[in-house]
Amino acid sequence: MIIKSIKLTNFRNHTTYHLICQDETSLILGANGSGKTSVLEAIHILTRGKSFRATDPDILKRGTDFYRIELEYYSGAKTIATYDGKTKIFHTLDKKTKRLPKEQKYPVILFLPSDLNLISHSPSRRRDYFDRIFSEFDESYATTLHKYEKAIKQRNELLKNDSLSHDSLFSWNILLSKYGIDLRNYRRDFIQEINSKFTSTYRSIADNQDEITINYQTEVKFNTDQEYLNYLEGNFEKDRYLGHTSFGVHRDDYIFEFNHQPADGSASRGETRSIILALKFIEAELIYQKLHLKPIILLDDVFSELDESRRRCLINNFKDNQVIITSVEFIK
Repeated sequence: MIIKSIKLTNFRNHTTYHLICQDETSLILGANGSGKTSVLEAIHILTRGKSFRATDPDILKRGTDFYRIELEYYSGAKTIATYDGKTKIFHTLDKKTKRLPKEQKYPVILFLPSDLNLISHSPSRRRDYFDRIFSEFDESYATTLHKYEKAIKQRNELLKNDSLSHDSLFSWNILLSKYGIDLRNYRRDFIQEINSKFTSTYRSIADNQDEITINYQTEVKFNTDQEYLNYLEGNFEKDRYLGHTSFGVHRDDYIFEFNHQPADGSASRGETRSIILALKFIEAELIYQKLHLKPIILLDDVFSELDESRRRCLINNFKDNQVIITSVEFIK
């Protein structure tokens, strides 16, 4: 297995907490609000470099001035993160850094109850979900996404200025064009790869002949950076009036299709859960294919949302991975 233990100090509602992981599967039991999800959050910070739900000031236990989390691997290596109310520092291999070093990251499959509603969520929630998945596959995707988000934030700030000139946006338009085309290409290719496995994986869970695909929708139809740039330049007056960038890959969406119809509205509750399970299994498979690592599986209170057959399917598919589960009740 991969993780041996995790220790928390002043993290969320935990003054102190120490989890010693079991072989293969660890079960964290507790009532709602007892801090079970916080343990998974701490693991995510020390394996991926950031929380999946909050910023550091929100994580710090109320009334304290620091938090500390320590993760020990079975290899003997340790990763520690400390936050003093202002700055978070990662301690790895006798080095201190403000970001978790790339070589210290480890892939994680995170399964939250809200994921089961992914099909009916807003486009922004689906974008966030797939951005997280694709960042696991490819570090260059995460880097490109970060640069795009930084550029669009700066451009949007400028658009709020009443005295803004056309030329002052040019450098940001160039960056958005370059990173936007790159993100579009990444997303298109990754979705194509997922779709090549989706129906067969779904059928292995649902045992039927339904077809499942994801329709990647983007308004960026251009083949080159220059075409993208020309469009942004031509949108100057519209964007200045709106006060934000009205065109780009930050508006992309992913539509799940069930037998060639939008799954939101045509797939039943059980079918929707099978679709999401299939997506998680494909995510784990692609991570292993691309990184040659078995991802750690973090399951946050999702068993209560699944029937017995889907629970068994989840366990069987992840039997070769280290799994850490939170639950309000004992799981047989």
